Amino acid sequence: IFDKNQKLMLRRLLSYIIPIKIYKTNSALSKTIEVTWANGELVLDSENTNYSYGSLQRILRKGLKHFGFEKIAKMNNALVLGVAGGSVIKTLVDEIHFKGQITGVDIDPDIIKIANEYFKLNEIKNLNIVIDDAFEFVLKTKDHYDLIIVDIFQDTNMPNFLFEKFFINRICFLLKSKGIILFNTMCLTPADNVRNYNFIKDFNNESYKIQSIPRVEIHNELIIIEKMN
Repeated sequence: IFDKNQKLMLRRLLSYIIPIKIYKTNSALSKTIEVTWANGELVLDSENTNYSYGSLQRILRKGLKHFGFEKIAKMNNALVLGVAGGSVIKTLVDEIHFKGQITGVDIDPDIIKIANEYFKLNEIKNLNIVIDDAFEFVLKTKDHYDLIIVDIFQDTNMPNFLFEKFFINRICFLLKSKGIILFNTMCLTPADNVRNYNFIKDFNNESYKIQSIPRVEIHNELIIIEKMN
């Protein structure tokens, strides 16, 4: 008979061979949500894509590394639009040792319940979670941020508002001096690649620098925007 810790260790070891699903539920907004042991770590997935940890954590970690963990660690506040299981928040707190205030915004309360239960998001002292639509939140907030991470998906779909000039201008407005935006995008079709190319090409503001960084995962492209002054 195994005790709880032994069962946990066994699951982790077996997950290097085959993924082990430990929880599955349906959400009105995200449809199917699954928590799975995979390659020795807990990951959060929707029906067709990784939501938190796993490949998604690698993508956003690379974006943060692009600017340097030391630079990020000195920042005072961060906004995460699209929390899911909170993998990028864990990267900020556990790896970068970010001590500033983190505001996480997610539209789906079911996802946040899972993030609290399985990934202990509610134990992070400098994190404030807001259940709200990201578009509505950025219209209402009076705060400004050193770092804004946009990581919003409904399964494999990205809401259209993310690529509209009004939204991107608004989040640029919310940046402090020398602030940074990390915008995680999914490119499943040639049309998605064209969308990203045009988004970068049409971005026209001399106060900001925009570029994409080399892909970590084949279907995800990270666009970064820096406020130059």
